[in-house]
Amino acid sequence: MTKLMEKALAAVGKWADERQNEAAEMLLAMDRLGPDAYHASPDELAAIDTALAEVARGEFATEENIETAFARFRE
Repeated sequence: MTKLMEKALAAVGKWADERQNEAAEMLLAMDRLGPDAYHASPDELAAIDTALAEVARGEFATEENIETAFARFRE
């Protein structure tokens, strides 16, 4: 484990349980992608462009949208 990861885990260890679980879910989602560097597909890049355009127009996700997205990573 790198020194930076050790530092990050020590910092996260001081967070509230719910926040620690959110961080753990993100790391586990990254782990499911495999150990190599991730490269977005053309479809994923297009989705990012769409999302950035929505933000520029002031369109944001609802709490329900966000919960649905996070639920996918909990599986």
